[in-house]
Amino acid sequence: MQIHQIRNATLHITYAGVKFLIDPWLGPKEYMPGFEGAYNSQVRQPRTPLPLSIEEAARADAVILTHVHPDHWDQYAADALDKNIRFFVQSDTDKEIIEALGFTQVEILSTQGTVLNGLTLYKTPTQHGRREIVQPACLVMGMPYDAIGVVFKAEQEKTLYLAGDTIWCQEVRQSIEKYRPDIIIINACGARLLNNERLIMDAQDVQALADFAPQSTLIASHMDTVSHLTVTRQDLQQLNLPHLLIPADNEVLTF
Repeated sequence: MQIHQIRNATLHITYAGVKFLIDPWLGPKEYMPGFEGAYNSQVRQPRTPLPLSIEEAARADAVILTHVHPDHWDQYAADALDKNIRFFVQSDTDKEIIEALGFTQVEILSTQGTVLNGLTLYKTPTQHGRREIVQPACLVMGMPYDAIGVVFKAEQEKTLYLAGDTIWCQEVRQSIEKYRPDIIIINACGARLLNNERLIMDAQDVQALADFAPQSTLIASHMDTVSHLTVTRQDLQQLNLPHLLIPADNEVLTF
């Protein structure tokens, strides 16, 4: 297994011989404004450049899009990707959005397991911020709320849990208890709305997850890139967690 941290939540995950592109946000540095209604809306994003060419980033066997928020998917990715690539999404709504862009092999991941070339992908639930608070705020901003995580399983590989855009919550605890992942990728920059509600994990959430799953190797992703971050890689390093890896952009981890 290889996990290539590209930028933000954009990853290449090579698992059981299949190269997945996760949440491709491929536009240049500062091409879009910050999010209204969130921290630091005056800061343009991505804060950092794409560390490899768009063509290299788009080179994959399949795409997994955890949700269609504009810091996870953009027109640059839509233009760069082969329209016949296998493309996995969370829902009928997201499937319609991607198919409208010309993609021909779009599938909805299943909680019961989606089989691909000898591996199985399991869709897992999230809370993209506390549901009772953030879901109404998303509706006001005209953004969908839902996102997913994905568990990767294959006989010859360690079990990998891509937690996705979520806070530390019951859904994540249940996924860890169910799948007992060896490796967990967590989106951990503490992105926040102006009402101070976090949308994804912050340092306290990372600590809580680490305490709950001491048997798992944790990988911090979604770092140092979006306008509304409140936690940096340096902040997470100060937790001094021995089983937390914090890869730099363009760093490759091999298991």
